[in-house]
Amino acid sequence: MNDRNATFSFRGLGYYLPAIVVAFAVLVAAVLADAQKRRLEEEYLRSSTTEQLGLLRSRLEGNILGNVKLVQGLVATFSTEPDMSPTHFDDLLSRIFREENQLRSLAIAPDFVVNRVYPLKGNERSLGLDYRKNERQRAAALQVMEQDRLIVTGPVDLVQGGRGVIARYPIHVGKENAFFGIASAVISLDKLLATSGFTDDLKIAVTLSSKPHNGQEARTFFATPNTVDANPVDMTIDIGHEIWTMSAAPLKGWRQPSADLGTFRAGLALLAIIIVAPIFWVGYLMKERHKHILTLQDREDRLETISQRLQLALDASKVGVWEYDSETSALSWDARMRALYNVPPEQPICGYDDWRAALHPDDIAEAERVFATAIADEKPYITEFRVIGHDERIRHIRAHGMTYRASSGAKRIVGANWDVTEDTLLQAELLEAKLTAEAQNHALEEARRVMEHNSLHDALTRLPNRRFLDQQLALAGNGDGRSLTLLHIDLDRFKDINDTLGHAAGDEVLKHAAGVLRAHIPLEDFIARIGGDEFVLLSRRDPAQADFTGLSARLIEAISEPMIIEGHDCRIGASIGIATRNDVDESPEQLLVNADIALYEAKRRGRNRVETFNDELRLRTVEVKRLSDDILRGLERGEFRPFFQPQFDAQTLEIVGVEALARWEHPTRGFIAPDIFLPVAESLNVVARIDETILDQALFQATRWEGQGLGIPRVSVNVSCQRLRDEGLIDKLKAMNIRPGALTFELLESISFDTADDGLRQAIEEIKALGIDIEIDDFGTGHASIVSLLELSPKRLKIDRRLVQPLLESTSQQSLVRSIIDIGKVRDIETVAEGVETLEHAALLRSLGCHTLQGYALARPMAADDFLAFAKGRSWMPDARITPAKAS
Repeated sequence: MNDRNATFSFRGLGYYLPAIVVAFAVLVAAVLADAQKRRLEEEYLRSSTTEQLGLLRSRLEGNILGNVKLVQGLVATFSTEPDMSPTHFDDLLSRIFREENQLRSLAIAPDFVVNRVYPLKGNERSLGLDYRKNERQRAAALQVMEQDRLIVTGPVDLVQGGRGVIARYPIHVGKENAFFGIASAVISLDKLLATSGFTDDLKIAVTLSSKPHNGQEARTFFATPNTVDANPVDMTIDIGHEIWTMSAAPLKGWRQPSADLGTFRAGLALLAIIIVAPIFWVGYLMKERHKHILTLQDREDRLETISQRLQLALDASKVGVWEYDSETSALSWDARMRALYNVPPEQPICGYDDWRAALHPDDIAEAERVFATAIADEKPYITEFRVIGHDERIRHIRAHGMTYRASSGAKRIVGANWDVTEDTLLQAELLEAKLTAEAQNHALEEARRVMEHNSLHDALTRLPNRRFLDQQLALAGNGDGRSLTLLHIDLDRFKDINDTLGHAAGDEVLKHAAGVLRAHIPLEDFIARIGGDEFVLLSRRDPAQADFTGLSARLIEAISEPMIIEGHDCRIGASIGIATRNDVDESPEQLLVNADIALYEAKRRGRNRVETFNDELRLRTVEVKRLSDDILRGLERGEFRPFFQPQFDAQTLEIVGVEALARWEHPTRGFIAPDIFLPVAESLNVVARIDETILDQALFQATRWEGQGLGIPRVSVNVSCQRLRDEGLIDKLKAMNIRPGALTFELLESISFDTADDGLRQAIEEIKALGIDIEIDDFGTGHASIVSLLELSPKRLKIDRRLVQPLLESTSQQSLVRSIIDIGKVRDIETVAEGVETLEHAALLRSLGCHTLQGYALARPMAADDFLAFAKGRSWMPDARITPAKAS
């Protein structure tokens, strides 16, 4: 194209051909991006609709199940008391119907004939209704008896008005569990739907339809004003007799225009212009360049001669001038050149050899190479070299030259030399000083960076430390409104490795965990080790796109991978708490507290899991804080006191012991059960103090009863693991001078006896040496092996109530309980059954060989004075005749 006689292809269009190709590619990409945008919008609408419909289904199922379970409890009560008085029946129903539920009425139909209904007002016509003679309800009622299970039917149009869902329950009574009749509960459909969120102002279009299992045609019983678009999201609920189908679609349909579609397309157009316009511009510049090259080639020949003369004149005025003819190898020097090279004036002719002889031996090869290259390539000759004069003085020479051709065609080079020795030496000194200063500055800067890096990073894992995190949190709190998410990560079982294998192994675990975090966390996120085995991740990414829950799950899975440390196969886990700033006014420090609260919740729920902070956790934290303060205050004020539940000999029904149960009499909330305050007390590490308080009061009451002529053989108190590890426990027990056999310590089977340390086992043995019996509580539901439990040689095994309650209905449960009793007999261990709710339970347990009974059928827990009156009155004896029951 540089040929001035060349023609432009396509009359100049050839310069723009690349731009045309790129423009077509950009157009295709924009069309594809626009289609992808519309597809993603529709997928987002479907995901959002599915999420909202799933929430509605969860609420509806929860409300249906809540009503069903509520009535199931009443049916279970009625099964135990089929002859319940109408007053008692109305009283029970009035309590249920006062609750926030959707129940409208309940009818009891012995042998399928309704004889009781609540509320009676408005339902008088239901009395005497025989379901077997009613065409509309006969099939569903008989189905309840045939399948012997709950059957839910609906929706149906109610005679009383409105629509409803009917739940029918089978009722069984007696020891043989004979069929008695059915109970029908009517649930208001309109109230059920409204409570579950099915209103006309839903943000999506929804329809609800019901289809019976027998294949009849489905019918719609709820629909929003906006119709459901084609290809809806469908979910089903199987309520028993029918299947409810929920269909949903966006209010404006799946093809609704995106709010930012115009902006997106404008952005695509702008991007296309940004890409294509420069390429067209380059084509235009190439075209203009070609024109300019042709013009410059005409001027170049004229300017070259003028430039050579001008340069020669300028250099010749200051320095020595020389000229070399490559054809003849003749070298011409002026007087200044002779002076630079110390050539005597009497030497008439100077040649190339004179120049080469004056060069410093170390510079000869490079100087000749540069000179020959300049001549061969016809390029400017610019170089520096050293020469040695006759006085052995070294001089630094700078040489410039230009190659040209004479009119004869001979190649020549003309140039100038000048002495730059002083400048060179000065520059060398300055360069050395500069290099020295730069080296010192570099060393200082490197030292500063090292100190700053060390102050902001953990020495072991090389991750940022707590100080660095605080700086990042301070920057994140500048109120820019961007998303901020914190992940608080705590290693599980790290202390076990640190304690068993040593700190060196613990350090390796921390390095491994830090490596896992680096490998899985995106570069834009910030990860820091804030101390011990705790790490914090700070991210400014959008939570809707980042999927921090999925990231946390992947981190837990990677951290849980086994590792080999010092020849040991080690495994750890991780618990993670997530907190996201939803309020721009919320400080990063509070966000860190929220993440810590979520982490605590993850550990409380079993570790090796992920929990996200929410309003429920916030309220629970406030409640736990308030409860913690009340517990500490209650211990100071003596609000914890024992309630006593007697234990009876299975054969004689005489009181053979009493269990002291901890109760908290709160000044404003009344009595609070242990299952509410004990978990908080454990986190406060005050369970041992509560145990000590209950023990002291129980022993005091036992002495008081004995002084009033009531001899209780033994008192049982629960003892926690914290209490067993109290170093002063044995000395305190020795000081009490407790009569052997008068006190029993109940230990939960859930205490891990399989992995109990020597200190715990020694404490148990010392307690037994003091004459205090050991009783294993909740036996049969814990995680320890039977061998490890029996190695403790307990005095008694207390069979858990969850094994006792289903005895009357389950022969397998009877076999299991009989096995526990047989194990106790072989090892000379007594058995105590708790949770004895009926006299039938008591009779069956006695026939199985159980020694001691405890439960509501015989006596409930009571205050000390009430127990004293109960024990002296012996009112249970005439009413508690146990008839032997033959075990199945």
